[in-house]
Amino acid sequence: MNFAGAALPLAAGVALLVFLVRLAREPRRLGNAVWLGVALLLTGAWLLREALHLEWLTPIVAVLLAAIAVVVALVLPAALIFNGVQMWRKEGRSKGNLLSLALGVGLITLEVLFFVPLGRWGTALVAIAIVLTGYFGFLFVSLLVYSVLYSRVGRHRDVEAIIVLGCGLAGDRVPPLLAGRLDRAIRLYEREPARPLLVVSGGKGPGERVTEAEAMHGYLRERGVPEDRILLENQATTTEENLRLSAALLPQAGRAGRVLAVTSNYHVFRTAVECRRLGLPIHATGSPTARYFLPSALLREFAALILHYRRTTIAACVLISGAGVTLAIV
Repeated sequence: MNFAGAALPLAAGVALLVFLVRLAREPRRLGNAVWLGVALLLTGAWLLREALHLEWLTPIVAVLLAAIAVVVALVLPAALIFNGVQMWRKEGRSKGNLLSLALGVGLITLEVLFFVPLGRWGTALVAIAIVLTGYFGFLFVSLLVYSVLYSRVGRHRDVEAIIVLGCGLAGDRVPPLLAGRLDRAIRLYEREPARPLLVVSGGKGPGERVTEAEAMHGYLRERGVPEDRILLENQATTTEENLRLSAALLPQAGRAGRVLAVTSNYHVFRTAVECRRLGLPIHATGSPTARYFLPSALLREFAALILHYRRTTIAACVLISGAGVTLAIV
């Protein structure tokens, strides 16, 4: 194998090694997802290169690539629009609920513009938009894959306390999304022989008659969790406050060991990143979410993480846009 042939597997191996070292040191880093994505991308490119050298495999690879192109160009935008309509009908017309619809329409618009003659600068702008879409698409897929991996390798055993993050009430009732988090916490609680402390966290939001913590406390008591195993934190209104205020209560309760935060599955990795940012030795785990709710929820989480690292995001966008403008001038 010549140097060019060895470059891809070598680069993939290096990226994978960096990822594994970073994962072992600190699994709650956003950069881990990027390194995993780079490793998978390079590995895929290497396997594709090797496959194209086999004549009998080339037609199969061509069909697979064509199928992937159809899925990305047609099926994905259509699915996003369909999901956006579902969210509109079931969850309301908030900006967050319309993310999948907006993204689906945006992708179709970009694809149409690609085939429209727009002149030199118009074509350049469309090309820049396509590259930016590919960049953010790579980040999204990398984060999605790593989030699934993180939820599988997280430290979920031998915990002394479990923090359940609130997510809003239906009046004074626990809605299905929050019930899923509480049910997950109960399963983790029952699995531990020492029976950890359950910290229910959440204040009173608009239109809520009681605090989220009070409603969650009632839900746990109805399902047999003893009173002395429940601790209420009833001031938090954000994820950061959920974690910070709940963690502050634990030393007073004599809990200094491993702590686990329970949230919805789409929110796990951002919760873990937030724990690391706050300097809290807390890992996160998730509960199932309704399938129709996942696309918009994942897009919201992705947007929040991108905004959290906005300097890096802006720098990448400026670099890509600048390269596109330079090529158009040349």
